[in-house]
Amino acid sequence: MRVLVLSHRDVLAALQPEACAEAMAAALAGHARGETFMPLRSVMMPPDAAGLLGLMPGWRGPRDGGGGDDEDDGGGGGGAAFALKAVCVMPGNPARGLDAHQGLVTLFDGQTGEPTAILDASAITLIRTAAVTAVATSVLARPDARTLAIIGAGTQARAHLRALAGVRAFEQVSIYAPTAAHARQLAGQADDGFEKACVASSAADALRGADVVVTATSSREPVLRREWLKPGAHVNAVGASTPQARELDTATVAASALFCDSRESLRHEAGEFRLAIADGLIAGEEHVRAELGEVLAGTAAGRRDAAELTLFRSLGLAIEDLAAAQCAVAAATEQGLGTEVDL
Repeated sequence: MRVLVLSHRDVLAALQPEACAEAMAAALAGHARGETFMPLRSVMMPPDAAGLLGLMPGWRGPRDGGGGDDEDDGGGGGGAAFALKAVCVMPGNPARGLDAHQGLVTLFDGQTGEPTAILDASAITLIRTAAVTAVATSVLARPDARTLAIIGAGTQARAHLRALAGVRAFEQVSIYAPTAAHARQLAGQADDGFEKACVASSAADALRGADVVVTATSSREPVLRREWLKPGAHVNAVGASTPQARELDTATVAASALFCDSRESLRHEAGEFRLAIADGLIAGEEHVRAELGEVLAGTAAGRRDAAELTLFRSLGLAIEDLAAAQCAVAAATEQGLGTEVDL
């Protein structure tokens, strides 16, 4: 069998943010309609290891125009496909000049189970996470949002800067990171999507007056507090994906109209959500207004008024990796990228 292998560089070249955002919106809406299947991710955390290993399997049924015998079921076609992302999260990697996420995404034919493509998981995770945030911002942020704040200056912060530039007519981006040099470097990468990019002296200063906020850190303690947010702000919390980590204080969770990519993931993996329940600030899952896919599918309401504080809690889903990989394979095939190997 022939398998397409896409390197980190191949994925970055093939998977454009706008196309990936369209793929994420379609996959999440499809999930709300029952067209996909995935269990909660499995995480192995050996006590003496330098990081963790996560396994994220998923399945996507045939889409419009796809048949049960589609020969491209595991790639960019319309047929059913399985996928598995195996990813190591290594907190020490940024100091080595490496992404904290390292691993592979494998696509499988939905009819035969044969592997069809193997892709670098670091690049897939990078682009699809920011693309999902772009989708959430497009449907939840106020239409007149003009100021963006980003907390963090790592690889995800850079990806979000690019992905969000065209979502609203942003005039300014304010960036804060504990290492000011990293924040200045990120501010220097702001393209024509922003008239002004500035470095804040604190997270509170960065959030002052911000219409849209992104937290993209590995913090275990809150980097954002409710009192720093203006009425009507939209917050995207993307950096924490284990119960032990949290970027938000519980007051923000309680005060927000809460949206998530998956209720199951939120219940099991979102530290600030679990703590807000334990502290009695929210009743539980009934505090969740909707999954993002439900809003996209038109079965749930999004923002209700201009003064409402909205929060999208992103945990990252296997179906997002599957759809992003399919999108990357389709584009790479058109562009002649990647290497085909015989297994």
